[in-house]
Amino acid sequence: MPATDYQGSFLGRISIRRNQVMSMEGNHEQELEDLELFQKHVADRFAELAPPSPSQPSDDIPSDPILSIAWIRKLLDVFLCCDAEFKAILIMGRDPSQISKPPLDRLIPEMLDRDVKALDICNAITNGIEAVRHYQKLAEIAVSALEQRPFGDGQVKRARKALTSLITAMACEDKDGANYTRTWSFGRRGAAAAGNNKSTGQLRSLSWSVSKNWSAAKQIHAMSANLVAPRGTEASGLALPVYIMSTILLFVMWTMVATIPCQERSGLATHFPVPKQLVWAQSIIGLHEKIAEEWKKKEKKGSAGLLEEMQKLDKLGQSLIEFTDSFQFPAEDERAEEVSAHLAELGETCRRMEEGLVPLQVQIREVFHRIVRSRAEFLDVLDLNGKSSALAM
Repeated sequence: MPATDYQGSFLGRISIRRNQVMSMEGNHEQELEDLELFQKHVADRFAELAPPSPSQPSDDIPSDPILSIAWIRKLLDVFLCCDAEFKAILIMGRDPSQISKPPLDRLIPEMLDRDVKALDICNAITNGIEAVRHYQKLAEIAVSALEQRPFGDGQVKRARKALTSLITAMACEDKDGANYTRTWSFGRRGAAAAGNNKSTGQLRSLSWSVSKNWSAAKQIHAMSANLVAPRGTEASGLALPVYIMSTILLFVMWTMVATIPCQERSGLATHFPVPKQLVWAQSIIGLHEKIAEEWKKKEKKGSAGLLEEMQKLDKLGQSLIEFTDSFQFPAEDERAEEVSAHLAELGETCRRMEEGLVPLQVQIREVFHRIVRSRAEFLDVLDLNGKSSALAM
């Protein structure tokens, strides 16, 4: 069943139940059932994001490579679906006093603090996407220059300049964290940029920018510092969905930081504080291990970011630079065919980036505002409970 279908039926089910008059015992049993369904939905959604195993039938193999733009967008869709179900379980039609009882009186404020850190990460990631769009434009210049036939010194020099700028820019990003985009978020600067792309222009100035000394790696570390799996009776109560959603939030933010250029990523932790015996977390743990392995390779080799399209720009750009450095007119037929193949692949990568990066920015904007709204809803519940307690006294 598609995610949106079983999400709708799940939310409707909870809404109906909360409006019914039930005994406390029956209510507890149905809450346990809802928690089991939530865990199943989380497991199923992340299983769909996992790369196929060798034994998986070819018809079931997903078309989007892990850490590609399209895959990241699917990951954000999963986050939004899980967040909707999480809020339904925790606050839909529920007595506000339950949210203020132990251990939720401690877990909810910790979760809300993670939300604030996630908002900063969304800002930084949006800035990073602008850096990726810059790389795309440089690659497009090289493609445009080398597509002209026959090859001439002028086209080759133009392509070499663009490709050198591309590789240098990605290397600087890897070292400095895309510093040149620190002061703006959710869109491109200037009226000209907004005019060039209406969709992007609508994203401008929707949140604060991150500070000069801000570190994505430190934010991720702070988000995971007090994230502990519930034990004993708490493992079957409302502490469980809080832990699950906090884990999902941490994983999504960590993945985006590892994948998309982001300010100060050096030292990004690869440890994931989730017990491996948790059934709902198996796919998340598997994805984390795979991404962490790639991140370690990246740090060791000093290569470009983990985004699939960026890795292709780096690989193809290096190859084409070798061609431009050794070019002599007229180009050999065999060498020209090889360059044409690389150009076709580079052009296709640029096309996917052109189609996917702006929608990805829009989606991150949606995630940002969802986190803001969810946080506000929990604060309202806590405030309502505080007022009720004051009146009772």
